[in-house]
Amino acid sequence: MSKICDGRVAIVTGAGRGIGRAHALELARQGARVVVNDIGVALDGQGGSQSPADEVAELIRGLGGEAIASHDDIADWAGAGALITRALDAWGRLDVLVNNAGFVRDRMLVSAEEQDWDAVIRVHLKGHFAPTRHAAAHWRARAKAGGPGAVQGRVINTSSGAGLRGSVGQAAYSAAKAGIAALTLVEAAELGRYGVTANAIAPAARTRMTETVFAEMMKAPESGFDAMAPDNIAPLVAWLASADSDGVTGRVFELAGGKLGIAEGWSEGPTVDKGARWEAAELGGAVRGLLAQARAVVPPYGA
Repeated sequence: MSKICDGRVAIVTGAGRGIGRAHALELARQGARVVVNDIGVALDGQGGSQSPADEVAELIRGLGGEAIASHDDIADWAGAGALITRALDAWGRLDVLVNNAGFVRDRMLVSAEEQDWDAVIRVHLKGHFAPTRHAAAHWRARAKAGGPGAVQGRVINTSSGAGLRGSVGQAAYSAAKAGIAALTLVEAAELGRYGVTANAIAPAARTRMTETVFAEMMKAPESGFDAMAPDNIAPLVAWLASADSDGVTGRVFELAGGKLGIAEGWSEGPTVDKGARWEAAELGGAVRGLLAQARAVVPPYGA
């Protein structure tokens, strides 16, 4: 069987555990050379260890692949730049950036603290933007130097069902993941001219971040197909990383076990145009008329 990512160079952030680890292993299995990035923090972002990234990189090399570890902080501007440079120094190019790193600090809105909000938004949202910004600069320079077809870049972001519909007790996480979905649309629109596609995934799988929130759902079955195994998500990422995905951009894919779908986000619904300034008192009837035509609101997870 052919390896669909043969010769490509990929970075995977948050690749020391869970879904990111599965991404790195599958990309390597499909022929990619992989930068395994992880700073090894705990579930809430505290602490740090080089071991998770080092172990995954060593595992890939032991299986006959090519991999190096990175311990750069992807939500730090200089750290994100160093991550891109790590791939370029090792292999002279970068083809794929998989933004996956993150952690959670779940709180109900009324008990959330400022530092929890800031930390979650930083790692998820800035942690997607900063590496992509540095990667985009590299791809733009390559495209200008090499002309049409010089770049087949891929950005693969990680949103979540929480970002698509919200999740009770996860205000910061939901907001960050919704922001990532919107960021993906902008990246697709702006980077296409350089030969770069941008897509996002909203995976459902058993990880450190989900096993406590959805404990019963996330249990592995005693036998048969484990629909919540992190490994189920990686083949989609490998395909999006490949040349075969050319032309697919600006999409958010949902994947849970073997169930694959394309999310359809905010779009204009029913409208009414008065042709003049509305009076506050008359808006009640207009709004209720529109609500009668609109699709029902999908409740957040946990509501």
